[in-house]
Order: sequence, then structure tokens, then C-alpha cells
Amino acid sequence: MSIQQKPTEKFINGEEVIAIELTNNKGTYVEIFNYGAIINKFIVKNAKGEMQDIVLGFDSVEQYFDKEYLENNPHIGAVIGRYANRIKNGEFSINGENYKLTKNTGTDSLHGGIEGFDKKVWDIVEVGESFITLEYESIDKEEGFPGSLIIGLTFELTENDELILSYEAETDKATAINLTHHGYFNLAPNGGNIGKHKQQIFASNYLEQDENYCVTGKLIPVKNTQMDFTLSKEISKDWNPEEGYDQTFVLDKIYGDLSLATKTFEQESGLTLSVYTTEPVAHLYTSKYLNVQNGKGGRHYGAYDAFCIETQHHPNAINIEEFPSTVLLPEDLYTQTTIFKVSLNK
Repeated sequence: MSIQQKPTEKFINGEEVIAIELTNNKGTYVEIFNYGAIINKFIVKNAKGEMQDIVLGFDSVEQYFDKEYLENNPHIGAVIGRYANRIKNGEFSINGENYKLTKNTGTDSLHGGIEGFDKKVWDIVEVGESFITLEYESIDKEEGFPGSLIIGLTFELTENDELILSYEAETDKATAINLTHHGYFNLAPNGGNIGKHKQQIFASNYLEQDENYCVTGKLIPVKNTQMDFTLSKEISKDWNPEEGYDQTFVLDKIYGDLSLATKTFEQESGLTLSVYTTEPVAHLYTSKYLNVQNGKGGRHYGAYDAFCIETQHHPNAINIEEFPSTVLLPEDLYTQTTIFKVSLNK
């Protein structure tokens, strides 16, 4: 196992963006930027014996600052915070006090606002034999959220080709928090449309959304619907080809336990991505709105060229009392673990 830190000569507000490289003894390689805690590369050996990159990203960190990319803002490979997904009307109340957030998707707040955690330079605070820990302090009223929040995120690469993301956070004032990672995956050797990937999601219910994709609070059984992934099936088998999936699934699990949430398999590469999490839901997004020029190797990334598995708490839970709480109190510690495990289907 080896870890290297490489300067990029890119500075944001006087802080340099660093590329962190993790490599295990099998040759599996992960590149992470401390800007946005972005996973820029995740390279594994496929069934053909080829080293294959399974995440979308760029050849240069500079491309994450391209004006057209930022206007499209797909959050490729980044950590999302202070609150993943949508908060209805960009507001919520805690202990009778109302907070108004930055609204960046119609009347709602999405993925932490205009400058969420995906656009911050994180401090590198600890480096071990197989892990690195990043830290970011989100100040009081950043994007409208109350309290100063300190977040630690550890990336660990194991010899079993598991990339483990472990989060911790503390606040000095009651606040809303819902973190996730927004990696765009494609398991096919040459990329392209992910419709033929086989998907399984261990969830008997999904969450109803309004016309703006904001969760309403209603759970709907997946049985006899296009949302039923309880048995593995091609992603495109039941989808609306003009919409794909942008849906939150409530996992069949004990709240807080680390357990298997989803499995995705691609035939040509022989690769399976298994996602384990302590979180109660997984959001499947098949990249309907993806439109990125000059990705790796000059590739254009378009609609349905990737899938995201965003493990998190229920979206908009801060406004829905029946959902598991997303309020963090000063006396409490926020924790979350999500594992992306890659294996060969033999």
C-alpha cells in the first residue's frame, strides 16, 4: 500500500489543491483532490486483465474550474454538504427558529447551495499507511445554515478493493446535516450509456417526489413498479428513456447498521460495484442532466453515461417529522460510513 501527495499548482484563496494518490498491492489506484474531496480516478483491474477507470472526471484539476462546467454544476466525484439533495422552499426550522437557505434550484435548495462542500479546499489533517483524513470547517450561516460545523472525512483503500469513506462532524449550534458522495460511475470498459448495467437495490419502498424532485414524505412500495430493483435487472429494463432514474430508495435495514445497499454489475468488464452504508437511503441518479465537455481523454459525458449511488438520510427530512432526524446537536457526534467495493464476477 502506498500514499502520495502531489501539488497541482492550483490555488484557491491562497490554499493549494493537492492530489492524493492511494494504491494497494493489487495496483488498484484512487486519486483524490482535497478540493471538494473529489474522487477523480478509481482504477481497478477488469476481467480482461486491463486497468480500467470506473469514475468520471477530468485529466486536469483545472477543468473543475471551467466556466461551462461550473454553470452545469454536476458535482462530479465530490462530497455534498451541508445537506444532500433538496430542501423544500430552501428553509427549515429548529427549536422554533426559522432558517432561510440559498435557493439554487427553482424555489428549493440543492446539495448545500451555490458554494457547498464540493467547492471548498479541505485541510489534510492525517495521513496513515492506507488512509488520509480531510477536514473542513463550515462557518455559521454559510449558505444560510446555522452553527459552525467541523467535518472530518477519511478515505481508506483496502487490499480487498474497498474504498471506505468515514465521516464525522460536530457543531456548536443545532443544525441540519445530510452528507453524501456524488461519484459518477461507469463500469463498462469504454464507457457510454449505462442502460445495460445490471442494478440491484435492497429496498422495498421509494420516496414520492413532487414535480421539482423534492421528497414529499410519502413512501411507496416498489413492487409492480419500474422502481423495483429488489432482483437484479438492467437499469434500462423498465425506465422511461427520456427520464431515467433520479429516485430515493428506503433501504431494508436496521437503522445505523453497516449493510449492503446496492450492487451494480457490467457484463463486458466483469466488474461489480457493491455499496455498503450506515445510511437509511440510497439515491439512484442516472445522469439525465449530465452534459460535460472534455472529460478524461477528451470524452463528452452526456445523459445516462453514468450512474450515482448517493447514500444519505432521507432528502428534505429536516422538514418531515416522520423521517429519521437530520438535526445535529452540539452535544452529539455525526457519523457515517459508506464503502464502495469493487470485485470481479467469476
